[in-house]
Amino acid sequence: MKKLLAILMAVLLSAALLAGCAADGGQSLSGWDYVKDNGKLIIGLDDTFAPMGFRDESGSLVGFDIDLANEVAQVLDIEIEFKPIDWNSKEVELSSKRIDCIWNGMSATPARQGEMALTKKYLNNRLVIMAINPDVSIAGVEDLKNYNIGTQADSSALEAMQTYEDSDGNKVFDSFKDMLKEYGTYDEVILDMQAGRIDCMVVDEVLGEYKNSKLTEKMIICDFNFGDDFYAIGCRKGETDLADKISGAIKTLIDNGTAKTISEKWFGVNIVILEDY
Repeated sequence: MKKLLAILMAVLLSAALLAGCAADGGQSLSGWDYVKDNGKLIIGLDDTFAPMGFRDESGSLVGFDIDLANEVAQVLDIEIEFKPIDWNSKEVELSSKRIDCIWNGMSATPARQGEMALTKKYLNNRLVIMAINPDVSIAGVEDLKNYNIGTQADSSALEAMQTYEDSDGNKVFDSFKDMLKEYGTYDEVILDMQAGRIDCMVVDEVLGEYKNSKLTEKMIICDFNFGDDFYAIGCRKGETDLADKISGAIKTLIDNGTAKTISEKWFGVNIVILEDY
């Protein structure tokens, strides 16, 4: 009787454990184990951010990050799901496990390095100066006062110019701000540069190179730039194993040339990197 009771208790305990696992739905798992258990990697993105992730004329999701993520999924042998999110709520989407990572041209700021488990830096989206006329020579910030400059209003490039400090720690925006014209879009900036109304533009390199890849008359990048803006993929805080898995897959794609091919498709040049912080 005792033996039968023991067997019955074991069966009930096993059933309770199975029920608990089912109710948990894998929520107690984390990182790569959670993704494997779920059977897919869910990527959160802003689907209006060209050329990283955006909708083409047919409504299909395209972009550099889309192509790279799909190749990473192949390397990791995992299904992938892209989930458009409210970019302002990306941290909540991540912590609540509605998405597994944020992959959409996200700057690896010091704050995000503390809030998330970031992959290695995979792109350097420098804030560059581009011109069509090869006679435009900008070797330092002091040269900007000699040229008519265009940029997009409320852009990261405009903010970089306004906050840039020289080697002595002095803000220098006032020295060239009268030469600067703001536009609604970078397409308008390029049109005015082609028409000779401005000499150069300040722009995120990934967007500038994407626009450049579409032009017959190519723009050049001037020697001086307003600094680095490294991109990384953000996973939940503490889930460094998932971040490392993604970084490792990108390394594979760099080594076999796939990352270079994707970069040249979208930007005309290879700007993929893989660097520690």
